[in-house]
Amino acid sequence: MTDRIQLLQTLDTLLQPERFRDYGPNGLQVEGARQVRKIVSGVTASRALIEAAIAAQADTIFVHHGLFWRGQDGRVTGWMKQRLALLLAHDINLFAYHLPLDAHPELGNNAQLGLKLGLVAQTRFGEQDLGFMGERSDGAGFDSAEVLARHIEAQLNRSVVLVGHPSKAIKKIAWCTGGAQGYFEAAIAAGADAFITGEISEPQAHYARECGVAYIACGHHASERYGAPAVAARVAEQFGLAHQFIDIDNPA
Repeated sequence: MTDRIQLLQTLDTLLQPERFRDYGPNGLQVEGARQVRKIVSGVTASRALIEAAIAAQADTIFVHHGLFWRGQDGRVTGWMKQRLALLLAHDINLFAYHLPLDAHPELGNNAQLGLKLGLVAQTRFGEQDLGFMGERSDGAGFDSAEVLARHIEAQLNRSVVLVGHPSKAIKKIAWCTGGAQGYFEAAIAAGADAFITGEISEPQAHYARECGVAYIACGHHASERYGAPAVAARVAEQFGLAHQFIDIDNPA
């Protein structure tokens, strides 16, 4: 058991949200129980995750995608009312960290995706240094972009979209989880042979074909399943708390 304020201070120290220009508030988004005993981690503060946390008798939820975003409608109606009503009725704390969770060099989404795929980051690139650039951890490359794509599918257990030259050998790999398609040009400029992210938009298909850099979209949710449980597990161990990761499937 630990105090909510102490947990918030620990998370802020670990993830350093003050370093980032973000799209919404990082930290404690909804105040619940003062004493924390069990954390449920997940990707998004959806109603399904909140209901699962209630069933798991958690008093705290830790996610990457919280409830509040810059520029959204501020009215508490519809889905927002439903989610907030559940959190407040069951006195559940909601902690959310967006870009700070992407960026953490050991426990963040990018670091943990690299670990999952057997990649080692050697440098950063892109706005706020959120993109990771590196190679396969064993030093070997991939015989082709197609081989890399099949490797990602096997590790993440979902199909991917590969655009570019499938037979091109891959050595330098750039990656940035989630909706980071805007980082593709920076990855090209940094000398990547392939770029891995969650989503693809229309322009990136042309860039991949024209610039000879493979683009692999492996799913926004699928690429960001690893940071939240890694952080929550670390702080749960530090304070002797129970922790459970609940993955609410999302095809996006």
